[in-house]
Amino acid sequence: MNVPFLDLKAQYHTIHDEVNQAIQAVLDKTAYAGGPFVKSFEENYANYCGCDHAIGVSSGTSAIWLALLALDIGPGDEVITVPNTFIATVEAISFTGARPVLIDVNPETYNMDPNLLEAAITPKTKAVIPVHLYGQMADMDPILEIAKKHGLKVVEDAAQAQGAKYKGKRAGSFGDVGCFSFYPGKNLGAYGEAGAIVTDDAGIAEKVKILRDHGQPQKYYHNYIGWNSRMDGIQGAVLDVKLNYIDQWNQKRRSHAEAYMQLLSGMDNIILPFVPEYAEPIFHIYAVRVKNRDTILEKLKEKEIHCGIHYPVPVHLTRAYGFLNHSKGAYPVAEQAAEEELSLPMYPELTAEQIVYTAEQLKAILS
Repeated sequence: MNVPFLDLKAQYHTIHDEVNQAIQAVLDKTAYAGGPFVKSFEENYANYCGCDHAIGVSSGTSAIWLALLALDIGPGDEVITVPNTFIATVEAISFTGARPVLIDVNPETYNMDPNLLEAAITPKTKAVIPVHLYGQMADMDPILEIAKKHGLKVVEDAAQAQGAKYKGKRAGSFGDVGCFSFYPGKNLGAYGEAGAIVTDDAGIAEKVKILRDHGQPQKYYHNYIGWNSRMDGIQGAVLDVKLNYIDQWNQKRRSHAEAYMQLLSGMDNIILPFVPEYAEPIFHIYAVRVKNRDTILEKLKEKEIHCGIHYPVPVHLTRAYGFLNHSKGAYPVAEQAAEEELSLPMYPELTAEQIVYTAEQLKAILS
């Protein structure tokens, strides 16, 4: 049996007609860059997240970068985040001219450890970026409390958390700004590159709109040095269609996660995802931890089970961030996760048979 890690074709077949009609509508109106389809999605996504404003941008990376710029983060500032994230989180900090400061993560959730946050704050610290890793939200209450105490801005990296909740409230609605990626493989994925920023602050929203369009509030009148980070019309139209299904798809992911949990529980040599009481995750990634991860990955591949690794090299050990001068051992929890985490197949259209086959083969290899 072949089990893909992700199958975008399977999802497309379920919404084929709606998506094709939406794309044809963009073609008919020739509304390719921004325009009414992007505006419609922005309004609907803001409502979905429980925020006053949503601004469509070109990618999740652009979302974080523009959010930091809108918060006046720049050279000489420090921004605190975590080392076990896709490098885009940290790249966005660097491209403002600020310096990333890393803290380790909770050993159960792999999200930012609030107990380590306050010790990392200096007079240069201006913001903190909790990452809602794998679709489960960080413990936001203590993070927000510490940020408020020290006058810090909070930017949620919710790139993997479309629809996830913390104590009943959706990702992106806690910080000053929430940032999302709609890369095709995400729970809410575009048919190309796209992202969004959500906020309740009208001033931040307006500045992001200007920054995403070369810093111009009106054509050829430039208030800031901005960039071309607009969302295109086709992505807005596709995302508007898919937004109607996101909760349904996320529920299927939760059901798949529960099936994995039941099938793999009781084994001593595997650590399954931990879900705290405050969280309602969406399982963008279903990551387990095993020893000899790379060997197990290859053995599963021989059985036509295609898994992934998120992420094999923590940010502080990449060549790109060697200038931070962190050696191995600086962030032991993140480093151990990088060596042991194995991402199992996870997408809404995954079948019960595929889940059982994956779990049985994994258990046989571990045994």
